[in-house]
Amino acid sequence: MTLAIDVSGLNKSFGARRVVQDVTIQVEEGRICGFLGPNGSGKTTTLRMLCGLLTPDSGAGTCLGFDILKQADEIKRRTGYMTQKFSLYEDLTLAENLQFTARVHGLDRRAARVADALERLGLSGRRDQLAGTLSGGWKQRLSLAAATLHEPRLLLLDEPTAGVDPKARRSFWDEIHTLSAQGLTVLVSTHYMDEAERCHEIAYISYGKLIARGTADEVIAEAKLTTYRGEGPGIDRLAAEIAALPGVETAAPFGAALHVSGPDRAALEHALAPYRRAPFHWSETPPNLEDVFIHLMAGAEDNFQ
Repeated sequence: MTLAIDVSGLNKSFGARRVVQDVTIQVEEGRICGFLGPNGSGKTTTLRMLCGLLTPDSGAGTCLGFDILKQADEIKRRTGYMTQKFSLYEDLTLAENLQFTARVHGLDRRAARVADALERLGLSGRRDQLAGTLSGGWKQRLSLAAATLHEPRLLLLDEPTAGVDPKARRSFWDEIHTLSAQGLTVLVSTHYMDEAERCHEIAYISYGKLIARGTADEVIAEAKLTTYRGEGPGIDRLAAEIAALPGVETAAPFGAALHVSGPDRAALEHALAPYRRAPFHWSETPPNLEDVFIHLMAGAEDNFQ
């Protein structure tokens, strides 16, 4: 196993607020690691420290074999970064944006590299279109082309598919897995649970602390949640009533059904006992990543407070 990232004890504060607290993490080369957590929990700050874009207040480690404190410039040269907000020039064409990116990186064979990137991401037919006229999905493809034009070894994606339709998201993730298979290590922050499940592994960061780590299945199993699915006429309208009961952590409508979860099986079953009657039917179901996400949020301390 070759580690692309191997860091320990990372800390970062902005003013009096400690944004990242003693984060230790390893990521194998060629893996896709998803970072989950509530807004303002330190995900982006952690990602930026891992790849040399931010200097931690304390802690140590390596990224791509370089010291994150002493060799940050070497790491940045080998990193691609795609932000949530479209950050290319809207008054330039797609080809002009990529040509500019190639010059910034001092790349050779610029015309060939740009042509290859446009072809790989299905953008060749739009090469002379102004970037500002693209839809969200096409802007995403162009951003990915720019972020990988210099053939980085590490790719940082900060909520890359926010506001993009499902078909475009599927196409984007297919390309990410293709790049990963070629040895690229990918770190991605996301709020979409289906995207987290597409990652090889996930890390849950809550208000600066790393509190869960592993594959999606491992994180779900570690949470030890019990979940029941209720079905029957109007059962979804009981969500608020059931959610307020002792032993119930979440009660969420899923279409006409209701998913109810809690960490204590006995307490949850006691809470649901009055509702185990006609016309309702209950069956135990495996918790999903969204159930676990909400469970972990409920147990985390907000460092804003």
